Amino acid sequence: MRGAEFAELKAFAAVLERASFARAADHLGLSPSALSQTIRQLEARLGVRLLNRTTRSVAPTAAGSRLHERIAPMILEMDAAVAEAVAATGRTAGTLRINTLSMAAKKIISPRLGRFHRAHPDVVLDIVIDDGLSDIVAGRFDAGIRVGERLEKDMIAVRLTSDVKMLAVASPDYLERRGVPSTPADLRRHACINWRFPGSGRIYRWEFQKKGKKLEMAVEGPLISNHQDVVVDAALQGLGILYAYDDDRVNGAIERGQLKCVLDDWSLTSPGLYLYYSNRHHPQPALRAFIDCLLDRDEIGSKRRSRKIG
Repeated sequence: MRGAEFAELKAFAAVLERASFARAADHLGLSPSALSQTIRQLEARLGVRLLNRTTRSVAPTAAGSRLHERIAPMILEMDAAVAEAVAATGRTAGTLRINTLSMAAKKIISPRLGRFHRAHPDVVLDIVIDDGLSDIVAGRFDAGIRVGERLEKDMIAVRLTSDVKMLAVASPDYLERRGVPSTPADLRRHACINWRFPGSGRIYRWEFQKKGKKLEMAVEGPLISNHQDVVVDAALQGLGILYAYDDDRVNGAIERGQLKCVLDDWSLTSPGLYLYYSNRHHPQPALRAFIDCLLDRDEIGSKRRSRKIG
């Protein structure tokens, strides 16, 4: 394969994985017009249309999907080989693509960005916020960060946080108006703020546990959203009861008296956050360095063991 042909295939994969010519062009260091010309050249050379383009979206044709499915693992392997060659010189370099939940980006990644860059200035971090549980292999990500119970199968996983507790919370004003539920069954008489899973569109069924007894239930209320800030704002404004992960914003609101916990003895404990990557690939040096930074190994030298999910 000639160099120009490989560049065309990489450009095609970048457009498909980012679902945008503009974002792909920015990643590749090209102008959108130059990238568009590259894709046209590839389609002309192959004699088949690979992408359906409109002014607002880009999606693969059937032929484009098949081509991407075949070339994506090969491109990933070549990128990893280049990174290993660079690492042999003693440098940690290259682009590291991470697909992560928004809460993990805020809680774990963002506070460590400066420290990671100072330690590894030749590594470019490409952080994609994705609460929709995308396939990291198909998307050519080096790793993903998810809640433990939602990890993809056959992955190598590294625990980043301890287990997290779900909290049912509501504003004092709401509880004064509607009363305090004492059992999950009482929620049927309350307004509840629902969570819709990004990607699947499924509405979360609230899960509870007490003394070994588990139950789940569908609840109703005035709001459904797939964004954490929206559902927390709704609870703060007295729209109803929210059942959410024990995160910094919810904890801060509880400490300030803006939210109160209910059904605490029924609250479920959920697996914590894990970084995971395909077991078909050895982690490149940049990924190993990133994991060390997230676990603060570069500061305290602690060792945590990986485990295989499957």
